[in-house]
Amino acid sequence: MTMDELVRKAKEYIELEEHPVFKKEMETILEKKDEQDLNDRFYTELSFGTGGLRGVIGAGYNRMNPYMVRRATQGLGNYIRAAVPVEKASVVIAYDSRNYSPTFALEAALVLCTQGIKTYVFESLRPTPELSFALRTLGATSGIVVTASHNPPEYNGYKVYWDDGGQIVPPHDKGIIDEVRKVRGRIEVMTREEAEQNGLLEFIGKDIDDAFVEMIKKYSLQPELMRREGRNLKVVYTPLHGTGTMLVERVLSEMGISVITVPQQREPDGNFPTVDYPNPEEASALKLGLELAQKEGADLLMGTDPDSDRLGIAVPGPDGEFVLINGNQLGSLLADYIFSQRKEQGTLPQKPAMVKTIVTTELQARIAEAYGAACYDVLTGFKYIAEKMMEFETRTGEGYVFGGEESYGYLIETEVRDKDAISAAFLTAEMALYNRARGWSVLDHMNDIYRRFGYFKEILISKYFKGQKGLAIMNGLMDRLRSDPPASLGSMKLSALKDYQDGTTLAIGTGKKEKNLDMPSSNVLQFLLEDGSVVTARPSGTEPKIKFYASCCTQPGPDLARAEQEVARKLEDIQKDIECIIAEAERN
Repeated sequence: MTMDELVRKAKEYIELEEHPVFKKEMETILEKKDEQDLNDRFYTELSFGTGGLRGVIGAGYNRMNPYMVRRATQGLGNYIRAAVPVEKASVVIAYDSRNYSPTFALEAALVLCTQGIKTYVFESLRPTPELSFALRTLGATSGIVVTASHNPPEYNGYKVYWDDGGQIVPPHDKGIIDEVRKVRGRIEVMTREEAEQNGLLEFIGKDIDDAFVEMIKKYSLQPELMRREGRNLKVVYTPLHGTGTMLVERVLSEMGISVITVPQQREPDGNFPTVDYPNPEEASALKLGLELAQKEGADLLMGTDPDSDRLGIAVPGPDGEFVLINGNQLGSLLADYIFSQRKEQGTLPQKPAMVKTIVTTELQARIAEAYGAACYDVLTGFKYIAEKMMEFETRTGEGYVFGGEESYGYLIETEVRDKDAISAAFLTAEMALYNRARGWSVLDHMNDIYRRFGYFKEILISKYFKGQKGLAIMNGLMDRLRSDPPASLGSMKLSALKDYQDGTTLAIGTGKKEKNLDMPSSNVLQFLLEDGSVVTARPSGTEPKIKFYASCCTQPGPDLARAEQEVARKLEDIQKDIECIIAEAERN
């Protein structure tokens, strides 16, 4: 793009952007004639994808700013008006602690109100799962949450939900994207005062909070134990400067559990000053929490991400040092606790079911099946779990019991249709208390699961490919893996290849290919090895990055030390082979 074209786009943006901070930012950049900066802001436009928007905050078409939020919301409003009579349409909006989140939320609301769509906005920041709950409680058509989840502080984003409470899936995702792409030019909006006077804008808060907390508490499986012994469980918690403080502290304390919140990270702060990434999957993000938990002699450390949909935990080990529990492990612990307690209490549905993603450990499937439940795999993304829940309700009659994904997302209730760290934190504390009451630690429980179902361990290998050439290398790598899969990985022969792009499974021994994967088409390959190990190759849809997920396991048995050594060796060998495959792709 030439400098003249960049200048023209910058001037156009200045005319369209009404927010003084972002307008002034672009005027300053234009005065400096910084061609590189201008090019980065205008060489492409921030695209509205299947989940919504996400990008660096700033002025320009390739940034998150009030104008781009207005434009996206105008397209969403156009789609809603075509789908539902405007007098019956409504939208709920929530936002997290990120910079400009309240601004973006109000901008979106005023665009919708200008279109005649009743809009409910939370009076202050709230967790993403509460948005899903509010949408379903209020019977709204759609929902928006302003968040960039656990991205670095310079980011913000905008996720869209539909009337089932889940993030948008076909056909709504494509329909909304098409409408957003049509929107250009100035987006006129009424003022906040006009919207409120016309009854189109309503602020919500306490009533939804109260209902949300009461809903979570009813999922307690040991309420008497919680009331009787909860005060004896010491929990250290960090919201990582996000939205979790109010509701996590409240729901735990109302069930009698003592909560100590990391003071440096308790207050919302979009700059996330104490962490590099506000992500509870990262050990570094939990550093202050680990230090406080050690000092306080806590029984449990919990951390949630900025919009409180992901939960990470750590527990004391045999030597007193805290041990991080990964997403696959916590999902397995929760699944075993929920299924065992509900079976014992006779409260499992007649046709119980759980849902997990295709890259989540198969240990969870073994647990569910041991309790007589079906376990369904879906593509990566919690919206597919929500879609499966709707299928249970409308078609199959199965009863949802639990669902989750390896990336620290869990859902224990049906009133919410997205991962929920608030309810997961509540039930994790209860599970820890239950184990304590029977003389076990959380790690004892995990080891018991391994003995009963087999020892499982997973690793993730990620590779970035820089620039346009990198994208070509990544695409070529996937093409070769698809057309000429490796005969073995880590010395274990390949038994089958699942291709989620065309929905087929290839049996390596017979060469027979069967179309049997009933999922949306996705550029994902899954290699099933003869010993039960699974390796999944999944490229990113938004950047030149590929992820390889490897999972190995042993048969059930008491000798966990030997099982751990065996699995570690297998994973080490698989990782070496994958690294060789990547290196070969880069050479060719």
